[in-house]
Amino acid sequence: MAHDHKRDHDHDHEHSHGHGHHHEDIDWATMGPMLERNARIAAPQNREIAEWLRDWQPEPALIGDVGSGSGSIAFLLAEIFPKAEVIAVDPAEPLLERARERAGREGLTGRVSTLQAELPEGIGELPLADLLWIGRALHHVGDQQAALAALADRLAPGGAIALLEGGLNPRSLPRDIGFGRPGLQTRFDLADEKWFTQMRGDLPGAKAVTEDWPALLTEAGLRHAGTRSFLLDLPAPLPDDARAHLVTELSRRREMHAETLEAEDLATVDRLLDANDEQSLHHRPDVFLLSAQTVHVGVKE
Repeated sequence: MAHDHKRDHDHDHEHSHGHGHHHEDIDWATMGPMLERNARIAAPQNREIAEWLRDWQPEPALIGDVGSGSGSIAFLLAEIFPKAEVIAVDPAEPLLERARERAGREGLTGRVSTLQAELPEGIGELPLADLLWIGRALHHVGDQQAALAALADRLAPGGAIALLEGGLNPRSLPRDIGFGRPGLQTRFDLADEKWFTQMRGDLPGAKAVTEDWPALLTEAGLRHAGTRSFLLDLPAPLPDDARAHLVTELSRRREMHAETLEAEDLATVDRLLDANDEQSLHHRPDVFLLSAQTVHVGVKE
């Protein structure tokens, strides 16, 4: 079962950037490989997004991947824009170390570098960029408008911000899975919203804001140049890595929402996670992955 596209550890962005940097108990040894698997699963979607960005920046000299994790999107951008230098920006040094190791393996040390920095406090250390990619990092900052303004300040004239926020909640199972109450994924959506609202409220300096991303880009002094949604459509039968991803996600979300979901739904989730149950995610032939991610582009005139 997939989860809301906005939430931590999202399958599409290795970066989730919000991958929970405000927590101090993250197991980075586990996090890096998981984020990289998620990016592999979403590779067709991510590639389509990156190629679309050529409409605004056909040949950027410097690209920043803000909230990069271990750099899966940074390396994709380096491939799509072969003349660009790419800087992976993230507060988690263990993940940046993975990016540097990959750059060494792939002979890209001269083109892909790292910067350890929190958003927005440390973003002033980033050189002026022609393209900034922010994949679900913004909603992990208390004052999102101030963070966007700080990012816009790091754009060279004519530069663009590509902000991935919004989209549609992923789906991976039929509405009626043959046991338990139909509509389990919708009830998970509600639990996610409750968790997300609390997460936002607990952030330092949290400010409520209408999530009109084009308007927020405009308020940051940029021209809203385009918005587009991109589909990830992996039909059944799923490849093993995508199926393993869904098992990992559902296990994590069961733990997150153990106090929110009703006992009947928790029992259903336990069956879905039981590798010995033929109706579980491990074995069901009808498991798929369908999601839509939305990217908003703002240009500095």
